Amino acid sequence: MAKIALITGASSGIGEACAHTFAQQGYHLILAGRRAHLLEKVAHSLVAKYAIEVKILQVDVRDNEDLTYKLDTLAPQWKKVDVLINNAGLSQGLDPIDKGNTSDWDIMIDTNIKGLLYVTKIVSAWMVEKKSGHIINIGSIAGKEVYANGNVYCATKHAVDALNKSMRIDLLPHGIKVTAIHPGAVETEFSIVRFKGDEARAKKIYDGFDPLVAQDIAEAIWFAASRPPHVNINDMLIMPTAQANGSLIKRD
Repeated sequence: MAKIALITGASSGIGEACAHTFAQQGYHLILAGRRAHLLEKVAHSLVAKYAIEVKILQVDVRDNEDLTYKLDTLAPQWKKVDVLINNAGLSQGLDPIDKGNTSDWDIMIDTNIKGLLYVTKIVSAWMVEKKSGHIINIGSIAGKEVYANGNVYCATKHAVDALNKSMRIDLLPHGIKVTAIHPGAVETEFSIVRFKGDEARAKKIYDGFDPLVAQDIAEAIWFAASRPPHVNINDMLIMPTAQANGSLIKRD
């Protein structure tokens, strides 16, 4: 069987772009996400264009019981995952700490940290058994520094940054690579989700400059995944040319 990549948050944005990029390289894919109709659309396109095999997992990474069941019941050949891309993540709201919505906090913590851990625990065990694999975690510039009103989102991405480092230590004896990809401003559904469907407000985030697009990040992920066995890309921070840090952007 060809190599296998498991991608979370695969129904749109960076996850969907990764699916196309890895399919083009001949990988069979496990696509995980909450929106089955979008996953099916992506899968149909990939199978038709690249003649690969695709397995769809409709799952919310926050639901450990359902996630565990669906991963555990995969056929044995699908458990031989070569690359895990922990892409599922989100931000909710942009409020100062004293006005924060605790439901938003729970969603971010449960998705960005706990969901990543739930997936990684299971898939890393498969990789340990076969003594090879590559885990690629999608972080953020928000995991390197903080910005106004980013409080809990930044905290979750700082946690991801710490987990990248600890995973690399824990999995070193088993020959498993761990890579962190930290994007700056990427125009995907991210801001629409952050502002709970307010597309006009989301669009303003990218006014006056050229943000990154999902394919930019997918290409960086593929670069990391395609290095020879003796090379690991530990950490990659990718920004639009117009963005200097988490909050400073040159707008025309």
